[in-house]
Amino acid sequence: MEWSEELSGGLLQAAPDPILVLDEGSIVLVNDRAEEVLGWPRQELLGRRVDGLLVGAGPVLTPAGVPRDADRRGSGTSMLGTVELRVRRRDGTDFPAEISLSRAQTPQGRFTVVVVRDVAERHRVQAERRCREVQEHRRRRLEALEQLAGGIAHDVNNMLGVIANYATFVIEEAEAPTPDLTAIATDARQISRAGQRGTDLTRQLLKFARREVVRPQVLDLDEVVAQRADLLRGIVGDQITLLIRPAGNLPPVTCDPGQIEQLLVNLAVNARDAMPDGGDLVIDTAGAHLRLGDHPELLPGDHVRLRVSDSGRGMPPDAVERAFEPLFSTKAGGEGAGLGLATVYGIVIRAGGSINLISEPGLGTTVTVLLPADAPEDPVAPAPEAVITAGRGETLLVVEHEAAPRDVAGRILSGAGYHVLTAEAGAQALELAAAHEGAIDLLLSEVRIPGMPAKELADRLVDVRPDTRVLYMSGYAQRVLASRGALDPGAVLLEKPFTAAGLLTAVRRHLDG
Repeated sequence: MEWSEELSGGLLQAAPDPILVLDEGSIVLVNDRAEEVLGWPRQELLGRRVDGLLVGAGPVLTPAGVPRDADRRGSGTSMLGTVELRVRRRDGTDFPAEISLSRAQTPQGRFTVVVVRDVAERHRVQAERRCREVQEHRRRRLEALEQLAGGIAHDVNNMLGVIANYATFVIEEAEAPTPDLTAIATDARQISRAGQRGTDLTRQLLKFARREVVRPQVLDLDEVVAQRADLLRGIVGDQITLLIRPAGNLPPVTCDPGQIEQLLVNLAVNARDAMPDGGDLVIDTAGAHLRLGDHPELLPGDHVRLRVSDSGRGMPPDAVERAFEPLFSTKAGGEGAGLGLATVYGIVIRAGGSINLISEPGLGTTVTVLLPADAPEDPVAPAPEAVITAGRGETLLVVEHEAAPRDVAGRILSGAGYHVLTAEAGAQALELAAAHEGAIDLLLSEVRIPGMPAKELADRLVDVRPDTRVLYMSGYAQRVLASRGALDPGAVLLEKPFTAAGLLTAVRRHLDG
């Protein structure tokens, strides 16, 4: 085939990338750059099938060397598309290339023009950027863990200091010649409050780490907010005016009520801290119907909007950008662990919703939450709490490796009328059971105990005492323990930390069930 000097010696040779011209999939023309990059002399390239050079071209190109979905009608020159393949050199090596395909209609016929652009350097730059991003992510995670450790240590040390000092006060007052029972009760309440703060911190960490049990229920968001109004007023104090503006007649949402409470509490605490001299905190709700594309992260349909706005000092743009990062805090050092908004973010996302924060210095902060309104087809109502019933002399075997919680559980159960045997490990528990002549009605065991897995202890005990019921306890969620093989499906778990009422209710319910 005859080609003009202008075409072969001008346009093609000026191109910086290899160019191959195909006739029904065979190479009929190449430029000098193709020879240099591919390593083939021109005469060896001419007549060669292009699919021998383009690794993996089979699924992309037809035998004629054009995209399989290309429209073969028309005339003139038209772009067929761009694909990324690997191109094989003469020495057997290959390199990544962006392949641009065009169709040219000439007096000599219809041809496919293939432009090969080496993108190895682009890939190298992208790989280096990804590597830097991963390293930066790891560095920030390490910094976050260090900040987390420091924040938790600070908060826990404060609580331990309160507990230790007030416990000393109680001991001194109790040993006085004339004990002041009122002072003892006051100090004991301070110990209880510090313990509750520790429990709250633990639960917040468990929520943040997705280790706490989540029990979604069909809820009326207005009702949930109204029920927490007194709690929120107690958090923000008298200097801040709390205004709750329910929309009414909202569609239901499916969420864990405890997590919604945690969300409201965290946002209220942040608002309180942003208004040290007082201000307004407004919580309002509304229905929202989203169309496709309104919020890319949400499906179209009915949603419920929860908005929490304060008139506080606001946040600068860099703080707004990082607001939901774990352990990021705008508070002075040591005043917060930086888990509040990160926990809120996790709660909303796991509920299938979205969250947005708007804030400017001096103009306050507004947090907007959107939750999907689609309730499950067959909602399961939460089981009603059983009435706490005292023991009837049943024998319980309590296995807990830590002395303090073991003693607490034993004291609660003994005081309620149960006969309690306690052990700190699986082997000791089996020895106690073997030495006990009467029935053992219930095994209450921490999941993580020394010597043997708790489920092995339960299996061995039930083998010799088939009437013994088994109740586990742990601070980890059941799904986490089950995924690690620590619990069998269907095992009953009591979550830690528990109150005396929670323990007695769980034991009584399990014995009677």
